[in-house]
Parts: sequence; structure tokens; C-alpha cells
Amino acid sequence: MCGIVGYIGGQDSVPIIMDGLGKLEYRGYDSAGIAAFSASGIDVRRSVGKLVNLDKSLRASPLAGTLGIGHTRWATHGAPNEQNAHPHTAGDIAVVHNGIIENYMALRKELTADGYSFASDTDTEAIPHLIHKYMEGGHCAESAFKSALSRLDGSYAVAVICARDSGKLYAARKASPLVIGIGEGENFIASDIPALLAYTRKFIFLEDGDIAILSADSVSITDATGKEVARPVQTVNWSPAMAEKGGYKHFMLKEIFEQPRAIADTIAGKLHPLEGRVELEGENADAIAASIKALHIVACGTSYHAGLCGKYWIEKLARIPVTVDLASEYRYRNPIIEKGTALLLISQSGETADTLAALEEGRRNGAPILSVCNVVGSSIARASDATLFTHAGPEIGVASTKAFTTQLTTLYVMALFLARARGLLTLEGIADKMETLRHLPSAVEHALAFEGDYKKAAQAIKDSRSALFLGRGLFFPIALEGALKLKEISYIHAEGYAAGEMKHGPIALVDKELPVIALMPEGNGYEKMLSNVEEVRARGARVFAVAQNHDSTAAQKSEMLLPIPDFDEELMPIVASVPLQLLAYHVAELKGTDVDQPRNLAKSVTVE
Repeated sequence: MCGIVGYIGGQDSVPIIMDGLGKLEYRGYDSAGIAAFSASGIDVRRSVGKLVNLDKSLRASPLAGTLGIGHTRWATHGAPNEQNAHPHTAGDIAVVHNGIIENYMALRKELTADGYSFASDTDTEAIPHLIHKYMEGGHCAESAFKSALSRLDGSYAVAVICARDSGKLYAARKASPLVIGIGEGENFIASDIPALLAYTRKFIFLEDGDIAILSADSVSITDATGKEVARPVQTVNWSPAMAEKGGYKHFMLKEIFEQPRAIADTIAGKLHPLEGRVELEGENADAIAASIKALHIVACGTSYHAGLCGKYWIEKLARIPVTVDLASEYRYRNPIIEKGTALLLISQSGETADTLAALEEGRRNGAPILSVCNVVGSSIARASDATLFTHAGPEIGVASTKAFTTQLTTLYVMALFLARARGLLTLEGIADKMETLRHLPSAVEHALAFEGDYKKAAQAIKDSRSALFLGRGLFFPIALEGALKLKEISYIHAEGYAAGEMKHGPIALVDKELPVIALMPEGNGYEKMLSNVEEVRARGARVFAVAQNHDSTAAQKSEMLLPIPDFDEELMPIVASVPLQLLAYHVAELKGTDVDQPRNLAKSVTVE
């Protein structure tokens, strides 16, 4: 998500930064900008859209300097436009930033009271104003930078230049990647290695809490406690293709392993446990929530499966009746949209044609529109009355992974919002659920550590002609999604079923050649799932059980266990998605199919 490049040395920084930003285009972005220091001070150029637009701006109004920072932005706060593009400035200070500043509204209020005016809608702009405030109060640039960082809640990779300290490039990271490139008489920073491979193969990987000060000839780093540390210089010998994928073989695998970070970013800034408040973008969100009598969730593909989980959570926590529709079918069934009915649209891109058509159907009938979306400024986000953004970052692989788990996370947050707005969760109750939710990224990370087990299962089923995925309750939609992942990228026919429906037809397919992937974490429905497993085992099926790693019964009843860690039962579907994603990935990789660009599929379906 987003790209940062910075340079300090003896060369003109602008072409180096532009080249580096170009190497990061694969990450996705909607605007770009650059700031450089010269004899006249710090100058900035920004533009909306692709880097070619920024290049045109630089040709029309050249910029040069041996100290500079650049940025490609994937909008999180504020629409994609020039005023929201980075770098952001305050006086003689320029800042670029990846991540989310959770307390930016409080900082903005404080700084406004101190006389600072904001030119953008971003969370980032609070950073240069904070630094400027501390410098005006007598701090040197280094001290002001560190003092400003101490005020920030959330995640960040940040780079700063200051005209009053033009021999330094300041950088820091917290839960957002940032690397330093080491050169001869020059040094670099970037959010990812590919940006700098044309200039150096020597890198320092900053750790969480690190603050770095770069000059042309030196790099000094302090940790979160302020203690000076020596991070190792590592040599990277990646090909350009490997570099874009962060060393992973495929984008899909990289995106699977990005899920803990993506989920953490999605949660950040939305939850306020001390106030018992969940934050949606949109002025009328609270009024809409209080007036909802029925909710229609509308989505396509993977987003539809997320919506099915959303139905369980919203009905349980908020006690609102929910229907879930495929967007391509919704307007053709002449849906009943009465007063008090709201639509909740789910779309990764925010441009899905069928979902936009459903939005128009809801609008014509006077329904308020809520949405879950990954792209600020997209058509669906702009047309919605209130939105929760997933902040998954760009997803390059066609088969959705981190977009799906962040949609699930966001829908759970939506359920909390609706429940609280309707008075069905106490302050203590919602605070407890928020605290559990904050541990979700760690649980997903724990599941990823079992990749070796999932790869063994992939080896066992890679030659199968079909596969059956079974689940109950919240795990039925996960079974549907697991089957979709396998068929999308490995081209093995797969079906997802509610386990209780198996005897109503699918059991006829069961024989000794059929792998059955049974979702059976402990909790509600576990005993029933054991009975379903016994039924398919009696007919010779090969059972692969998704269950807690300590579950000896599931291990005994299956050919192979796909282990997951213990976690909260309500949120376990998100954790249980990980083994199914990695199972599909490794089957496809073993079969040699095109994992990132499977045949006949497109990332965003913008026609009906």
C-alpha cells in the first residue's frame, strides 16, 4: 500500500526518486508527488493519477535538489485528488507517510486550536504541523521529529526533509515497512526493495519503533526506547520480478502473508473502546443504524461469501434481519425495499458493475446505502451514505485473499457498530469484543506458521478431479470460499456445501478418490461435523480436517489435519480461511497453473 522513495547525496534526487516510484507501481496508487530541497528551499510537485502525470508536471515546471522524498498514494483518508496527495508540508518541512494515524482527529483539533490550518483531508498532514510546532517551540529538527512521532497512534512509515536541516533525511517505521539503501556518498530510503535495486544491493531493514537519520555519508538508528542500535547491512540479490513480489514466488502468496498487517490496518482507527464507539465514514451513519429494520447485503463472488458471514454476525449481535443477494440477481427479483430497509454493498474495487446496478435499485426505492470497500474515491464509496474501508492495500493476484479477510474483519466491525447504535451492546461488552478483535492479526500470523502442513495436504490432493468443502454455521461461507479458491487457480472442480445438506445430494459423489475438506473448529456445531465426517469416511472419502492443532479427535478422524490456533469462536472463520487459501495456492503451484492470472478471470468485473 503506497510507495515511498527518498534520497540524500551528491546527485539530483528527482530522477532517482521518480525511477524508484516507477519500480513501485505494482503496489497500486491513485496519486503521486515529490519534494526536493534546493537553494530556494523545499519545492513540491503533486498530481492525481499515474506517474506520467507527475512527470508532465515536472517537465512543465522542473524541480531539482540533492535531497528529496517522493510518494505514490493509495487513498485511505480523503479522496484521490491533488490536495490530498503527498508530500504534505508545514513551513519548510515536507513529509511522506504510509499507514494510518489513528488519533489524527484529536491532533488536528489541537493543532487547529494552535493556529494551524489544514489543506487536505488526510491523517498525514498532522505530522508536518506537529514537527513545525515543536521546532517553533525551540526544538532542533531531530528533536522535533522524535517528539512528533511520540504523539502518533497507529502505523507509519514516514520520511521527512526540513530546509533548516538540509543535510539530513529523517525516517521512521511502526507496523509499516521501510528499508534503507546504502550507497557510496549517498543513501536512500524506500518502502520496498525494488525501488532501489538500480542503485544499491545493500540494505538495512528497519524494525518497528526504529528512527533513522540519514546523511550522504552516514546512517544512525535509534530504537523505540531512544537507544542507538546497529542494524545489520544485508546484501540482496533479487531479480526485478522477485523484488516486486518481495521475494515470494507469486503475488498471491505475498498477499496471503500480508494479511496480519492488512487486518491490523483495517481495524486501526475504527475502534474506540474507551468510548464504546465504532467509526464509519459518513455523516448520517448513526441515524441510519438507529432506523434500520431490515438489511439487504449485496455482493459478488468472494465478497458475497463475506456477506454470508456478515449476515450471521449482524443478526446475532444487532438483531437486524438480513438477506444476502448476489448483485447480478438482486434487481431482477424485484426486491422488497420498504421504509427502514437499508442496503449494505460489498466490493473490493468499488467499481463492480452488478453491485453498482444494485446500488441504483436501492437509491430508486429510497434506501440508505452502506458499503464495505477497499478504494477511497471509488464509485460505490462516493455514492454511499456511510462506508467502512478495508485498507487491504492493492491486491494484484486475481484470486482474492487479503481482500476477503479484511472484508470479514470489516463486516464484524459493522456488526459491532450496528449493535452499539441499537443499544444491544454495553460499553463493557463492546470493549471486550474490540479487545479480542485486536488480537486477530496475531492469530492469523499463527495460522500462517502452519504453512508446511497445508503444503503436505496440497501434495496429497493435487491429482484429484474434484473436492468437497463442508462447513456449518459461520464456516459454511468459508467452505464456499475455499472451494472457489481451489477451482479458480488450480482448475480442480470443487464445491462448498453446508454439511447438513450433504445427504440431500452431494453424498452421491463421495468415493475413495474424493477429498473432503471439513471445517470443524471446536465450538457450536463441532459434534454435528464429527457425524458428517463419519458419514463420508464410511463411504471411503479422504478427509482433511481444518481444526485446532491440539484436536486429537479431528486428527484421528482425518487423513491429514490442517491445523489452526485456538481463537475466539466468533472470529475463527477469519483464521480458518488461511489454510484454505494456502491449500489452493500450493495445489495450483504444484500443478503449474498461472497462480496470479488464472485463465478467463479478471480482477475487477466492471461489465454486467
